Amino acid sequence: MTNKEIKALISLLDDPEVAPQIQERIQTLGESIIPFLEESWEETLDPQQQQRLEDLIHHLQFEGLQQRLRVWRDSGGENLLEGMWLLNSFQYPDADFQSLNRAIEQLRFEVWTLLRPDMLPTEQVQVLNHVLFRTHKFAANTQNFHSPANSMLHRVLETRRGNPLTLCVIYLLVAQRLKLPVFGVNLPNLFVLTYRPETPLIESFYINCYNRGLILTRTDIEHYIAQLNLTSNDIFYEPCSHLDILRRALRNLQLSFEKLQEPAKAAEVAQLLAILTDENQPTTDAPEGEE
Repeated sequence: MTNKEIKALISLLDDPEVAPQIQERIQTLGESIIPFLEESWEETLDPQQQQRLEDLIHHLQFEGLQQRLRVWRDSGGENLLEGMWLLNSFQYPDADFQSLNRAIEQLRFEVWTLLRPDMLPTEQVQVLNHVLFRTHKFAANTQNFHSPANSMLHRVLETRRGNPLTLCVIYLLVAQRLKLPVFGVNLPNLFVLTYRPETPLIESFYINCYNRGLILTRTDIEHYIAQLNLTSNDIFYEPCSHLDILRRALRNLQLSFEKLQEPAKAAEVAQLLAILTDENQPTTDAPEGEE
């Protein structure tokens, strides 16, 4: 369709008799029509027409997000930053992937300048902790624990406040770029990281980013599981996949909207989660602070 034809089509939304059919037609055109809808929104003074346009824009953006999430899933979910950016775009469709990439790269560079080849794993972690938690002052958002912003990577990078998972994601992304053997671990109620040395001579350990990078032993994790009165499970100690991480991030976001009594948004996040969820697998990645 030409630009003129698209604008003529959008103008027909004013006609209540044909508006439903026009909306269906517009939805088939995909996200490429969004700039025309936004232009029409700016030109109209009719609140009802503006609402119709807003609903159409959101529908098209949400359809596009679902499709991109399927592509990410089918590619193996290897790029964790891309996955978190997709989640980010649910609330912020204009969020820029390259801005996120540059922010992580800047943190990586700052850590890299302080690392030395002869450092032990715990010393490497101390450097990461220094840059992230002392220099940049990343910390737990305890005042607004269930805020949706805690699941939005670009907001956490801006405010330096997040939930256990997003703080771990930033830490993990930086560590991965430094070729450090750091991975996510799906503990109930609390997401943590594990450092898995490549040599069996050095024991693996865990990192609690919600407590400024506190190092934990396997015994500490065992005590934590016992305090929750849960049966021990290998998944509580072993690295999880990027797909697992994004599923947990979506559960956190869904819970946030439920706490805020926004059922429509919670339902849409549930749709995104369904794209990544294998119904035949048991769910063990409870949201932060929830059973």
